[in-house]
Amino acid sequence: MALFGALLLALLAGAHAELPGCKTRVTSQALELVKQEGLRFLEQELETITIPDLRGREGHFYYNISEVKVTELQLTSSELHFQPEQELVLQISNASLGLRFRRQLLYWFFYDGGYINASAEGVSIRTALQLSRDATGRIKVSNVSCQASVSRMHAAFGGTFKKVYEFLSTFITSGMRFLLNQQICPVLYHAGMVLLNSLLDTVPVRSSVDELVGIDYSLLQDPVASDSNLDMVFRGAFFPLAEGNWSLPNRAVEPQLQAEERMVYVAFSEFFFDSAMESYFRAGALQLSLVGDKVPHDLDMLLRATYFGSIVLLSPAVIDSPLKLELRVLAPPHCTIKPSGTTVSVTASVTIALVPSDQPEVQLSSMTMDARFSAKMALRGKALRTQLDLRRFRIYSNQSALESLALIPLQAPLKTMLQIGVMPMLNERMWRGVQIPLPEGINFVREVVTNHAGFLTIGADLHFAKGLREVIEKNRPADTRDPWASSAPPPSTTAA
Repeated sequence: MALFGALLLALLAGAHAELPGCKTRVTSQALELVKQEGLRFLEQELETITIPDLRGREGHFYYNISEVKVTELQLTSSELHFQPEQELVLQISNASLGLRFRRQLLYWFFYDGGYINASAEGVSIRTALQLSRDATGRIKVSNVSCQASVSRMHAAFGGTFKKVYEFLSTFITSGMRFLLNQQICPVLYHAGMVLLNSLLDTVPVRSSVDELVGIDYSLLQDPVASDSNLDMVFRGAFFPLAEGNWSLPNRAVEPQLQAEERMVYVAFSEFFFDSAMESYFRAGALQLSLVGDKVPHDLDMLLRATYFGSIVLLSPAVIDSPLKLELRVLAPPHCTIKPSGTTVSVTASVTIALVPSDQPEVQLSSMTMDARFSAKMALRGKALRTQLDLRRFRIYSNQSALESLALIPLQAPLKTMLQIGVMPMLNERMWRGVQIPLPEGINFVREVVTNHAGFLTIGADLHFAKGLREVIEKNRPADTRDPWASSAPPPSTTAA
């Protein structure tokens, strides 16, 4: 009975789970590029390690080591890979650190001071970033685990008492090795929890597209890592800014991602595009009014000739008044994605009227227009763009079949007007695109669009338009240069 109840609850939870409108997959193909950029950033962070002064006494030997600075870092072997379930793991082995510090040494009555170059060799680091969804739906580094060890250190002592110092330097290098071990993981913890999260803060979650509509890219669940990729599912829904709490129910096919050949894949369902069109419809943007000189001259003459009888019968005094042509979408347009292509279906009213000054307008005709557009999707940088092409056009009257026959001569001129006067304006707006969920400084290149039944996928490679350091410095939270300024890291495993 308990098992039956658990199964029932699981089925109910699955039935009410929100379907994503957008999915993203980062494959292992991207990790080499990410690793190269990440290691450059990591080298710069490790060079900021601050080692406290080292003071001590061994018998008659007194030492004071201060002003320790990391001068260089050499990473000879490294690997970046995904680890189920939510982790990204960086493994560094056999690295070396160059150090420079000031020495003050006293042995009996002999004193010596100056600067020394040292090296830390056999440096091994293993750090894992746990990725999760925060309360706002944003991807975050939620935890950083770290193991670090320094196998050996060497200090190049010189001067008059070189032999004595080399004999006694074991006390100094062992202490410095211990301190260095203790400093590596806090720096990496700060880099992940603070600096990398400042980079992830640049990924759009719920933002405006323009003055009318916004986009919601909230994660619906924690990112899921496998051995070869990292998958993320987003709400992927547009909404009118004036109705921030409105949402369109998602009844579309769930997009699927199977390929792993490219660095990254993004999938969009029909719901993604339908929510955009319904949002603009609810915002009142899907209407167009052409008055007077805005109506093409040839079409103006044809419409006046077609409705000359109606003008004379209704109001002959306004025969020379400006002509008005109004298009108004009657219902939210619908997107259909098939392997053969993507189409958008629109039903709109077309109203023709005269608008005399200081008088009510005189309606000459009202008809219905059915149009079908082919849609071509493209990804440029980090913007998803759409270009529409009018494929099918039909006008008819809601009043009678006879009036529909009378509208046949207007079919070609109105279609031409749409293609010449309306489509360029529409495509100019749509070609601006909408940003996809990607951090600042990273763009898509060499993209390929593939249509499926109910959704489309875009495979692409990544390109760093800006370095990680540049983006992080731009978005760095205030007062975070000190690794201890953030919350203290959890206990890490360090080998002395």
